[in-house]
Amino acid sequence: MTTALRVALAGLGTVGGGVIRVLEANRELITRRAGRPIEIVAVSARDRTKDRGVDISGFEWVDDTSALARCDADVIVELVGGADGPALALARTTLAAGKGFVTANKAMLAHHGLELAEAAESAKVPLKFEAAVAGGIPVIKGLREGAAANAIGRVYGILNGTCNFILSKMEAEGRDFAEVLAEAQALGYAESDPSFDIDGVDAAHKLSILSSVAFGTRPAFGNVAVSGIRHVIAADIAEAAALGYRVRLVGVAEASSNGLFQRVHAHLVPADHPLAHVTGSTNAVVAEGNFVGRLLFQGAGAGDGPTASAVVADLIDIARGEYGPPYAMPVASLAEAPAAPVGERRGRAYLRFTVADRVGVLAEIAAAMRDAGVSIESLIQRAASVDGTALVAIVTHEAPESHIGAALERLRGSQSLAGEPLWMHILD
Repeated sequence: MTTALRVALAGLGTVGGGVIRVLEANRELITRRAGRPIEIVAVSARDRTKDRGVDISGFEWVDDTSALARCDADVIVELVGGADGPALALARTTLAAGKGFVTANKAMLAHHGLELAEAAESAKVPLKFEAAVAGGIPVIKGLREGAAANAIGRVYGILNGTCNFILSKMEAEGRDFAEVLAEAQALGYAESDPSFDIDGVDAAHKLSILSSVAFGTRPAFGNVAVSGIRHVIAADIAEAAALGYRVRLVGVAEASSNGLFQRVHAHLVPADHPLAHVTGSTNAVVAEGNFVGRLLFQGAGAGDGPTASAVVADLIDIARGEYGPPYAMPVASLAEAPAAPVGERRGRAYLRFTVADRVGVLAEIAAAMRDAGVSIESLIQRAASVDGTALVAIVTHEAPESHIGAALERLRGSQSLAGEPLWMHILD
Protein backbone atom coordinates (compact mmCIF):
# COMPACT_ATOMS: atom_id res chain seq x y z
CA MET A 1 0.00 0.00 0.00
CA THR A 2 1.11 3.57 -0.64
CA THR A 3 2.92 5.13 2.32
CA ALA A 4 0.57 6.83 4.77
CA LEU A 5 0.64 10.57 5.43
CA ARG A 6 1.80 10.78 9.05
CA VAL A 7 0.21 13.53 11.12
CA ALA A 8 1.03 14.98 14.54
CA LEU A 9 -1.78 16.83 16.28
CA ALA A 10 -1.25 19.74 18.70
CA GLY A 11 -4.36 20.47 20.74
CA LEU A 12 -7.02 17.98 21.77
CA GLY A 13 -9.89 20.30 22.48
CA THR A 14 -13.21 20.38 20.64
CA VAL A 15 -11.66 20.57 17.17
CA GLY A 16 -8.75 18.24 17.90
CA GLY A 17 -11.12 15.55 19.08
CA GLY A 18 -13.23 16.22 15.99
CA VAL A 19 -10.26 15.61 13.69
CA ILE A 20 -9.66 12.21 15.29
CA ARG A 21 -13.35 11.31 14.93
CA VAL A 22 -13.51 12.39 11.27
CA LEU A 23 -10.43 10.37 10.37
CA GLU A 24 -11.83 7.32 12.17
CA ALA A 25 -15.42 7.56 10.89
CA ASN A 26 -14.50 8.20 7.24
CA ARG A 27 -11.21 6.31 7.13
CA GLU A 28 -11.92 4.23 4.02
CA LEU A 29 -13.46 7.13 2.08
CA ILE A 30 -10.63 9.50 3.03
CA THR A 31 -8.00 6.94 2.00
CA ARG A 32 -9.60 6.54 -1.42
CA ARG A 33 -9.90 10.28 -1.92
CA ALA A 34 -6.39 11.03 -0.68
CA GLY A 35 -4.82 8.15 -2.59
CA ARG A 36 -3.20 6.91 0.61
CA PRO A 37 -4.02 6.55 4.30
CA ILE A 38 -3.84 9.51 6.66
CA GLU A 39 -2.71 8.45 10.11
CA ILE A 40 -2.22 10.36 13.34
CA VAL A 41 1.05 9.23 14.90
CA ALA A 42 1.52 11.72 17.76
CA VAL A 43 -0.51 14.15 19.86
CA SER A 44 0.16 16.87 22.39
CA ALA A 45 -2.07 18.77 24.84
CA ARG A 46 -1.92 20.28 28.31
CA ASP A 47 -3.57 17.43 30.24
CA ARG A 48 -2.71 13.86 29.37
CA THR A 49 -5.33 12.37 31.72
CA LYS A 50 -8.39 14.29 30.51
CA ASP A 51 -11.20 12.22 28.99
CA ARG A 52 -11.84 13.68 25.54
CA GLY A 53 -14.28 11.09 24.30
CA VAL A 54 -11.76 9.71 21.77
CA ASP A 55 -9.16 6.98 22.06
CA ILE A 56 -5.64 8.43 21.97
CA SER A 57 -3.87 5.38 23.41
CA GLY A 58 -2.45 4.41 20.02
CA PHE A 59 -0.69 7.74 19.50
CA GLU A 60 2.69 8.86 20.80
CA TRP A 61 2.17 11.45 23.55
CA VAL A 62 4.47 14.50 23.44
CA ASP A 63 4.44 16.73 26.53
CA ASP A 64 6.20 19.68 24.91
CA THR A 65 4.05 20.97 22.04
CA SER A 66 7.00 22.56 20.25
CA ALA A 67 8.73 19.15 20.20
CA LEU A 68 6.06 17.79 17.84
CA ALA A 69 8.05 19.30 14.98
CA ARG A 70 10.81 16.80 15.73
CA CYS A 71 8.60 13.69 15.82
CA ASP A 72 8.27 11.19 12.96
CA ALA A 73 5.47 13.02 11.12
CA ASP A 74 5.07 14.60 7.69
CA VAL A 75 2.54 17.24 8.73
CA ILE A 76 1.83 19.05 11.99
CA VAL A 77 -1.74 20.18 12.73
CA GLU A 78 -1.94 23.11 15.15
CA LEU A 79 -5.20 23.56 17.08
CA VAL A 80 -3.79 25.27 20.17
CA GLY A 81 -4.82 28.83 19.32
CA GLY A 82 -3.36 32.21 20.20
CA ALA A 83 -1.53 34.70 18.01
CA ASP A 84 1.83 34.03 19.65
CA GLY A 85 3.21 31.68 22.29
CA PRO A 86 3.30 27.90 21.75
CA ALA A 87 1.28 28.02 18.51
CA LEU A 88 3.67 30.41 16.77
CA ALA A 89 6.72 28.60 18.11
CA LEU A 90 5.37 25.33 16.73
CA ALA A 91 4.61 26.89 13.35
CA ARG A 92 8.12 28.28 13.04
CA THR A 93 9.89 25.09 14.10
CA THR A 94 7.68 22.92 11.90
CA LEU A 95 8.33 24.92 8.75
CA ALA A 96 12.04 25.22 9.57
CA ALA A 97 12.14 21.42 9.85
CA GLY A 98 10.69 21.10 6.35
CA LYS A 99 7.34 19.67 7.42
CA GLY A 100 3.86 20.66 6.28
CA PHE A 101 1.71 22.76 8.61
CA VAL A 102 -2.09 22.89 8.92
CA THR A 103 -3.78 25.34 11.29
CA ALA A 104 -7.17 26.70 12.29
CA ASN A 105 -5.51 29.65 14.04
CA LYS A 106 -6.86 32.87 12.47
CA ALA A 107 -5.24 35.14 15.08
CA MET A 108 -1.76 33.77 14.34
CA LEU A 109 -2.28 34.07 10.59
CA ALA A 110 -3.64 37.61 10.87
CA HIS A 111 -0.53 38.71 12.74
CA HIS A 112 2.20 36.42 11.36
CA GLY A 113 0.77 34.93 8.17
CA LEU A 114 3.22 36.60 5.81
CA GLU A 115 6.23 35.39 7.79
CA LEU A 116 4.87 31.84 7.84
CA ALA A 117 4.02 31.91 4.14
CA GLU A 118 7.58 33.01 3.36
CA ALA A 119 8.96 30.19 5.52
CA ALA A 120 6.72 27.59 3.85
CA GLU A 121 7.67 28.84 0.40
CA SER A 122 11.37 28.77 1.25
CA ALA A 123 11.10 25.21 2.61
CA LYS A 124 8.86 24.11 -0.28
CA VAL A 125 6.27 22.67 2.12
CA PRO A 126 2.52 23.27 2.46
CA LEU A 127 0.93 25.81 4.77
CA LYS A 128 -2.84 25.26 4.83
CA PHE A 129 -5.53 27.07 6.83
CA GLU A 130 -8.99 26.38 5.45
CA ALA A 131 -10.35 25.93 8.98
CA ALA A 132 -9.15 29.39 10.08
CA VAL A 133 -11.98 31.19 8.26
CA ALA A 134 -15.67 30.25 8.52
CA GLY A 135 -15.17 26.77 9.96
CA GLY A 136 -16.43 24.10 7.59
CA ILE A 137 -17.22 26.45 4.69
CA PRO A 138 -14.62 25.94 1.89
CA VAL A 139 -14.27 29.65 1.23
CA ILE A 140 -10.45 29.75 1.14
CA LYS A 141 -10.38 26.91 -1.38
CA GLY A 142 -13.25 28.52 -3.29
CA LEU A 143 -11.40 31.81 -3.66
CA ARG A 144 -7.93 30.36 -4.13
CA GLU A 145 -8.94 27.71 -6.66
CA GLY A 146 -12.52 27.94 -7.87
CA ALA A 147 -12.44 31.69 -8.49
CA ALA A 148 -8.77 31.86 -9.47
CA ALA A 149 -9.56 33.21 -12.97
CA ASN A 150 -11.43 36.21 -11.57
CA ALA A 151 -10.46 39.62 -10.31
CA ILE A 152 -12.36 39.87 -7.02
CA GLY A 153 -13.74 43.35 -6.48
CA ARG A 154 -15.27 42.85 -3.06
CA VAL A 155 -15.53 40.15 -0.41
CA TYR A 156 -17.79 40.50 2.59
CA GLY A 157 -19.85 38.49 4.98
CA ILE A 158 -20.92 37.29 8.39
CA LEU A 159 -17.74 35.91 9.92
CA ASN A 160 -18.57 35.44 13.59
CA GLY A 161 -21.23 32.99 14.71
CA THR A 162 -21.47 34.34 18.25
CA CYS A 163 -22.44 37.82 17.08
CA ASN A 164 -24.85 36.44 14.51
CA PHE A 165 -26.51 34.25 17.12
CA ILE A 166 -26.97 37.25 19.42
CA LEU A 167 -28.29 39.61 16.73
CA SER A 168 -30.70 37.12 15.17
CA LYS A 169 -31.96 36.12 18.63
CA MET A 170 -32.55 39.79 19.50
CA GLU A 171 -34.38 40.15 16.19
CA ALA A 172 -36.59 37.10 16.67
CA GLU A 173 -37.49 37.69 20.32
CA GLY A 174 -37.20 41.45 20.85
CA ARG A 175 -34.73 41.01 23.71
CA ASP A 176 -31.82 43.26 24.60
CA PHE A 177 -28.13 42.60 24.05
CA ALA A 178 -26.98 41.81 27.60
CA GLU A 179 -29.74 39.25 28.15
CA VAL A 180 -29.06 37.40 24.90
CA LEU A 181 -25.30 37.49 25.47
CA ALA A 182 -25.81 35.78 28.83
CA GLU A 183 -27.87 33.08 27.11
CA ALA A 184 -25.19 32.63 24.43
CA GLN A 185 -22.60 32.12 27.18
CA ALA A 186 -24.81 29.58 28.94
CA LEU A 187 -25.26 27.65 25.68
CA GLY A 188 -21.53 27.72 24.90
CA TYR A 189 -21.83 30.01 21.88
CA ALA A 190 -19.90 32.77 23.68
CA GLU A 191 -16.83 32.64 25.92
CA SER A 192 -16.88 33.80 29.53
CA ASP A 193 -14.90 36.79 28.23
CA PRO A 194 -16.66 37.42 24.89
CA SER A 195 -14.68 40.54 23.94
CA PHE A 196 -12.89 39.06 20.91
CA ASP A 197 -16.25 38.08 19.43
CA ILE A 198 -18.60 40.93 20.34
CA ASP A 199 -15.99 43.65 19.70
CA GLY A 200 -15.33 42.36 16.18
CA VAL A 201 -11.71 41.24 16.61
CA ASP A 202 -12.34 37.60 15.67
CA ALA A 203 -14.15 38.66 12.50
CA ALA A 204 -11.35 41.12 11.70
CA HIS A 205 -8.75 38.34 11.90
CA LYS A 206 -10.76 36.32 9.39
CA LEU A 207 -11.39 39.29 7.12
CA SER A 208 -7.67 40.08 6.85
CA ILE A 209 -7.01 36.49 5.72
CA LEU A 210 -9.85 36.60 3.18
CA SER A 211 -8.58 39.92 1.83
CA SER A 212 -5.12 38.54 1.17
CA VAL A 213 -6.44 35.48 -0.66
CA ALA A 214 -9.08 37.42 -2.61
CA PHE A 215 -7.00 40.40 -3.69
CA GLY A 216 -3.45 39.05 -3.74
CA THR A 217 -2.28 41.50 -1.08
CA ARG A 218 -0.02 41.15 1.90
CA PRO A 219 -1.95 40.49 5.13
CA ALA A 220 -2.69 43.81 6.85
CA PHE A 221 -4.70 43.16 9.99
CA GLY A 222 -3.62 46.53 11.38
CA ASN A 223 -5.54 48.26 8.58
CA VAL A 224 -8.90 46.68 9.46
CA ALA A 225 -11.27 49.20 11.06
CA VAL A 226 -13.02 47.29 13.82
CA SER A 227 -16.09 47.79 15.97
CA GLY A 228 -18.54 45.30 17.38
CA ILE A 229 -22.12 44.93 18.52
CA ARG A 230 -22.10 45.60 22.26
CA HIS A 231 -23.86 48.97 21.81
CA VAL A 232 -26.70 47.62 19.63
CA ILE A 233 -30.00 47.66 21.54
CA ALA A 234 -33.36 46.03 20.92
CA ALA A 235 -34.75 49.35 19.66
CA ASP A 236 -32.12 49.41 16.88
CA ILE A 237 -33.21 45.97 15.75
CA ALA A 238 -36.85 47.09 15.74
CA GLU A 239 -36.15 50.33 13.87
CA ALA A 240 -34.11 48.45 11.27
CA ALA A 241 -36.99 46.01 10.75
CA ALA A 242 -39.45 48.88 10.34
CA LEU A 243 -37.19 50.34 7.65
CA GLY A 244 -36.85 47.00 5.80
CA TYR A 245 -33.45 45.94 7.17
CA ARG A 246 -31.86 43.45 9.53
CA VAL A 247 -28.82 44.14 11.68
CA ARG A 248 -25.75 41.96 11.11
CA LEU A 249 -22.07 42.25 12.00
CA VAL A 250 -20.48 42.31 8.54
CA GLY A 251 -16.84 42.29 7.51
CA VAL A 252 -16.24 44.09 4.22
CA ALA A 253 -13.08 44.23 2.12
CA GLU A 254 -12.85 46.05 -1.18
CA ALA A 255 -9.95 46.78 -3.52
CA SER A 256 -9.77 50.04 -5.43
CA SER A 257 -7.26 52.38 -7.03
CA ASN A 258 -7.09 54.19 -3.68
CA GLY A 259 -5.98 51.11 -1.79
CA LEU A 260 -7.57 48.30 0.19
CA PHE A 261 -10.60 49.02 2.36
CA GLN A 262 -11.24 46.61 5.26
CA ARG A 263 -13.87 47.06 7.95
CA VAL A 264 -15.83 44.99 10.48
CA HIS A 265 -18.90 46.89 11.67
CA ALA A 266 -22.57 46.39 12.49
CA HIS A 267 -24.57 46.99 9.30
CA LEU A 268 -28.16 47.36 8.28
CA VAL A 269 -28.63 44.66 5.63
CA PRO A 270 -31.59 44.93 3.21
CA ALA A 271 -34.20 42.28 3.99
CA ASP A 272 -33.95 40.88 0.44
CA HIS A 273 -30.16 40.41 0.64
CA PRO A 274 -28.90 36.83 1.21
CA LEU A 275 -27.01 37.86 4.35
CA ALA A 276 -30.25 39.08 5.96
CA HIS A 277 -31.45 35.46 6.07
CA VAL A 278 -28.33 34.07 7.75
CA THR A 279 -29.39 33.36 11.32
CA GLY A 280 -28.05 31.66 14.41
CA SER A 281 -24.37 30.74 14.50
CA THR A 282 -24.16 30.28 10.72
CA ASN A 283 -21.46 32.09 8.73
CA ALA A 284 -21.73 33.35 5.16
CA VAL A 285 -19.26 34.96 2.75
CA VAL A 286 -20.03 36.76 -0.50
CA ALA A 287 -17.35 37.27 -3.15
CA GLU A 288 -17.88 39.33 -6.30
CA GLY A 289 -15.79 38.31 -9.31
CA ASN A 290 -15.56 40.18 -12.59
CA PHE A 291 -16.55 37.10 -14.63
CA VAL A 292 -18.22 34.70 -12.22
CA GLY A 293 -20.41 37.37 -10.59
CA ARG A 294 -21.65 36.97 -7.04
CA LEU A 295 -20.63 33.82 -5.15
CA LEU A 296 -22.24 32.92 -1.82
CA PHE A 297 -20.55 30.54 0.61
CA GLN A 298 -22.71 29.62 3.59
CA GLY A 299 -22.66 27.03 6.34
CA ALA A 300 -21.50 26.15 9.83
CA GLY A 301 -18.75 28.55 10.85
CA ALA A 302 -17.57 26.72 13.97
CA GLY A 303 -17.93 23.53 15.97
CA ASP A 304 -16.02 20.29 16.17
CA GLY A 305 -17.47 18.62 13.07
CA PRO A 306 -17.37 21.51 10.56
CA THR A 307 -13.95 22.82 11.62
CA ALA A 308 -12.44 19.34 11.79
CA SER A 309 -13.86 18.68 8.32
CA ALA A 310 -11.88 21.65 6.99
CA VAL A 311 -8.70 20.50 8.72
CA VAL A 312 -8.99 16.99 7.24
CA ALA A 313 -9.74 18.44 3.79
CA ASP A 314 -6.40 20.24 3.97
CA LEU A 315 -4.70 16.98 4.94
CA ILE A 316 -6.28 15.24 1.95
CA ASP A 317 -4.89 17.93 -0.37
CA ILE A 318 -1.43 17.47 1.13
CA ALA A 319 -1.66 13.68 0.82
CA ARG A 320 -2.45 14.12 -2.88
CA GLY A 321 0.42 16.57 -3.33
CA GLU A 322 -2.09 19.24 -4.33
CA TYR A 323 -1.16 22.51 -2.72
CA GLY A 324 0.17 25.84 -3.84
CA PRO A 325 1.14 29.17 -2.32
CA PRO A 326 -0.79 29.81 0.93
CA TYR A 327 -2.20 33.12 -0.32
CA ALA A 328 -2.91 31.90 -3.87
CA MET A 329 0.28 33.38 -5.33
CA PRO A 330 3.97 33.51 -4.38
CA VAL A 331 4.83 35.89 -1.55
CA ALA A 332 6.89 38.04 -3.94
CA SER A 333 3.74 38.60 -6.03
CA LEU A 334 1.59 39.78 -3.11
CA ALA A 335 0.94 43.50 -3.40
CA GLU A 336 1.65 45.97 -0.63
CA ALA A 337 -1.79 47.59 -0.62
CA PRO A 338 -2.16 50.83 1.36
CA ALA A 339 -5.23 51.36 3.48
CA ALA A 340 -7.91 53.14 1.47
CA PRO A 341 -9.05 56.45 3.01
CA VAL A 342 -12.29 55.68 4.81
CA GLY A 343 -13.59 59.22 4.84
CA GLU A 344 -13.90 59.33 1.06
CA ARG A 345 -16.24 56.33 0.96
CA ARG A 346 -19.82 57.19 0.16
CA GLY A 347 -22.79 55.42 1.64
CA ARG A 348 -26.00 55.65 3.60
CA ALA A 349 -26.01 55.45 7.36
CA TYR A 350 -28.29 54.65 10.27
CA LEU A 351 -27.77 56.99 13.23
CA ARG A 352 -29.41 56.47 16.59
CA PHE A 353 -29.51 59.17 19.26
CA THR A 354 -30.75 58.99 22.83
CA VAL A 355 -31.89 62.54 23.54
CA ALA A 356 -33.50 64.68 26.20
CA ASP A 357 -37.22 64.98 25.53
CA ARG A 358 -37.40 68.74 25.07
CA VAL A 359 -38.11 71.36 22.45
CA GLY A 360 -35.38 72.02 19.88
CA VAL A 361 -33.54 68.71 20.01
CA LEU A 362 -34.57 67.59 16.53
CA ALA A 363 -33.73 71.01 15.13
CA GLU A 364 -30.26 70.81 16.66
CA ILE A 365 -29.60 67.37 15.13
CA ALA A 366 -30.97 68.45 11.76
CA ALA A 367 -28.81 71.58 11.79
CA ALA A 368 -25.67 69.53 12.50
CA MET A 369 -26.51 67.28 9.57
CA ARG A 370 -27.19 70.24 7.30
CA ASP A 371 -23.99 72.05 8.23
CA ALA A 372 -21.93 68.91 7.57
CA GLY A 373 -23.58 68.39 4.16
CA VAL A 374 -25.59 65.30 5.12
CA SER A 375 -29.14 64.93 3.85
CA ILE A 376 -31.70 63.09 5.99
CA GLU A 377 -33.76 60.46 4.18
CA SER A 378 -35.99 59.49 7.11
CA LEU A 379 -36.32 60.32 10.79
CA ILE A 380 -38.23 58.51 13.53
CA GLN A 381 -38.71 59.70 17.11
CA ARG A 382 -40.17 57.36 19.68
CA ALA A 383 -42.12 58.46 22.75
CA ALA A 384 -40.13 59.44 25.81
CA SER A 385 -39.31 56.71 28.33
CA VAL A 386 -39.76 56.93 32.08
CA ASP A 387 -36.30 58.47 32.49
CA GLY A 388 -37.27 61.42 30.30
CA THR A 389 -35.19 60.44 27.27
CA ALA A 390 -36.38 59.62 23.78
CA LEU A 391 -34.90 57.64 20.90
CA VAL A 392 -34.31 59.34 17.56
CA ALA A 393 -33.34 57.18 14.56
CA ILE A 394 -32.13 58.73 11.31
CA VAL A 395 -31.33 57.21 7.93
CA THR A 396 -29.20 59.45 5.76
CA HIS A 397 -28.99 59.79 2.02
CA GLU A 398 -25.71 58.70 0.47
CA ALA A 399 -22.86 60.93 1.66
CA PRO A 400 -19.11 60.79 2.22
CA GLU A 401 -18.38 59.14 5.55
CA SER A 402 -16.24 62.11 6.53
CA HIS A 403 -19.37 64.30 6.35
CA ILE A 404 -21.32 61.98 8.63
CA GLY A 405 -18.42 61.93 11.07
CA ALA A 406 -18.31 65.72 10.98
CA ALA A 407 -22.03 65.92 11.80
CA LEU A 408 -21.57 63.68 14.83
CA GLU A 409 -18.57 65.73 15.93
CA ARG A 410 -20.68 68.89 15.81
CA LEU A 411 -23.07 67.24 18.29
CA ARG A 412 -20.33 66.07 20.65
CA GLY A 413 -20.88 67.45 24.13
CA SER A 414 -24.40 68.66 23.35
CA GLN A 415 -26.66 68.86 26.40
CA SER A 416 -29.42 67.49 24.20
CA LEU A 417 -27.76 64.07 23.96
CA ALA A 418 -28.10 61.59 26.81
CA GLY A 419 -25.46 59.20 25.46
CA GLU A 420 -23.11 58.45 22.60
CA PRO A 421 -24.81 58.15 19.19
CA LEU A 422 -24.71 54.80 17.39
CA TRP A 423 -23.60 54.76 13.75
CA MET A 424 -24.31 51.71 11.61
CA HIS A 425 -23.54 51.53 7.92
CA ILE A 426 -26.14 50.38 5.42
CA LEU A 427 -24.95 47.56 3.16
CA ASP A 428 -25.49 48.48 -0.47
